[in-house]
Amino acid sequence: MTTERLQDPGTADPVDRPSAPRPIRSRESLLRRQRAATAGKHLGLIALSLVMIYPLVWLVVSSFKPNDEIFRNLSIFTTNLTVENYVNGWNDLQFPFGVFLLNSTIISVGAILGNLISCSLAAYAFARLRFRGRSLLFATMLATIMLPVQVVLVPQFTIFKELGWLNTFLPLIVPKFLATDAFFVFLMVQFLRALPNELFEAARIDGAGHFRSYGQIALPLMLPALATTAIFTFIWTWSDFFGPLIYLRVPDKFPVSVALKGFLDAQSSSDYGSMFAMSVVSLLPLFIIFLVGQRYLVKGIATTGIK
Repeated sequence: MTTERLQDPGTADPVDRPSAPRPIRSRESLLRRQRAATAGKHLGLIALSLVMIYPLVWLVVSSFKPNDEIFRNLSIFTTNLTVENYVNGWNDLQFPFGVFLLNSTIISVGAILGNLISCSLAAYAFARLRFRGRSLLFATMLATIMLPVQVVLVPQFTIFKELGWLNTFLPLIVPKFLATDAFFVFLMVQFLRALPNELFEAARIDGAGHFRSYGQIALPLMLPALATTAIFTFIWTWSDFFGPLIYLRVPDKFPVSVALKGFLDAQSSSDYGSMFAMSVVSLLPLFIIFLVGQRYLVKGIATTGIK
């Protein structure tokens, strides 16, 4: 005779027992903790941002202070403000500061055009052409990124001196037309390799050669990479101090990076107020270019694999 064991429904197996809903109070407390953690993270990031931006804010405020108050009062809060530094800084040097801004613009525009043309052509060759020794040449090109500029400084200076290019903008512009910036070549190669091969195969079937494929297919699709190259080239060329200092000796050829040094004199008094004022003026083009092109900058880096 078998007996059946009856099980009380209230003592069911814990595995089969449905989980009790979480109390509303515990969920609310969890949400509050998450919000507090997010708020703390944001406040920390804001505090770090303020610490990083403080030198720039101090520079802008100091450009409106009289010279005798700049280093006496390091606070960014002051009521003694004047625009005299901007007026004096524009006219105190041997030439008006607009001459140096124009020189920097000429050098930067020439460098941008050189990098856009030469680096895009070299990148198309590495990404789309099949030729013997391509991998070796590409590796050699990448190796030049690790080469310090001081290694080639003396040979380059000797070559430019023999060509009679000293005290001209040519040493700062012409090398850009020879794809000497390997970083931008690498950036564009990565972008071109991500494009579908079917586009170039269809163009080849239609009878398009490499130059037509480069001009009508590659360049329009490379706009983010080209914009990234242009922005970085402008920032690096506009801020370059070492190159113009080596090749330029005539003051009317100086860019802003070298001209700002004219406000400092180790043997007499230095005009820090005017130097800070013209530094702010020279930073405005960089800020405007970055503000206008930041969308292309982020897209160009994100689509080339460099992220």
